[in-house]
Amino acid sequence: MTFFIQMVVTGIVVGSIYGLVALGFVLIYRASDVLNLANGEFVMIGAYIAITLITVLKLPFIVAMLLTLVLSAVLGVVVEKVILGPLRNAPTISVIMATIGLSSLLAGAVHMIWGHKTRQFPSVFPAEPYRFGEVVIQSVYLWSFVIVMALLVVFSLFFKFSKMGIAMRAAADDQQAAMSMGMSVKMIYAVTWIIAAVVAAVGGVLLGHINGVNANMSVIGLTVLPVVILGGLDSVLGAIVGGFIIGILQNLAGGYLDPLVGGGLKEVVPFIIVLLILMIKPHGLFGKGGIERV
Repeated sequence: MTFFIQMVVTGIVVGSIYGLVALGFVLIYRASDVLNLANGEFVMIGAYIAITLITVLKLPFIVAMLLTLVLSAVLGVVVEKVILGPLRNAPTISVIMATIGLSSLLAGAVHMIWGHKTRQFPSVFPAEPYRFGEVVIQSVYLWSFVIVMALLVVFSLFFKFSKMGIAMRAAADDQQAAMSMGMSVKMIYAVTWIIAAVVAAVGGVLLGHINGVNANMSVIGLTVLPVVILGGLDSVLGAIVGGFIIGILQNLAGGYLDPLVGGGLKEVVPFIIVLLILMIKPHGLFGKGGIERV
């Protein structure tokens, strides 16, 4: 039972990070009906920027983190304005292909600048683990969970009560109506990409503290895709719930099933889960199916 609880707790922590990264997927999809397939590279670049600021420039973690968020926001704006802005009225498949090209471009830039070696963050969180009865939780896991949940609360309040958050929701529901009310869709797109880049950077830094930083971090973009599809492409709540579900089940599969089959099943489980769910609910757990009059 202790091992089971340990696996569930670890899955919850990892799932919360999945949910945070999936939030960027959902926001961009709601704003433009496009999947950003370069999201994993945003995660990786955020982690590399942070570890460079800390280990090379010797900046304190808080300062480095704030600067990382600023630089990630700038990257998000540049990508939206330079690459995707001109494609705003292009077919959806063209924009998706542009994000695939962007993914390759960013991955190549990371390889050229930082190389392939795994790098470790200096110890930021307390080294002593937390004990809850027989369950032991590493401090990095617990603090990662606290940080992610705090951010999710902040973004939920932002979308529900702030003027920009309401404008983003309105544009996601009906862009033409939002424009007729005087809202700047261009500004909303820019803010959407900023938030997506920022949450990806936070997810990258937290994952970097857990597993180290290397060029394979971008794989999380592929791992989080089942989370988004499971929860619903247009649902913020679905991204969070889907993250927890995938994180827990993936971790349980790694703990119980991988030893039986020789490994590898942990990476496949998210896609199996999504396939089964979509057979029952094609739009995901919280996605809204469109109704088209013909």
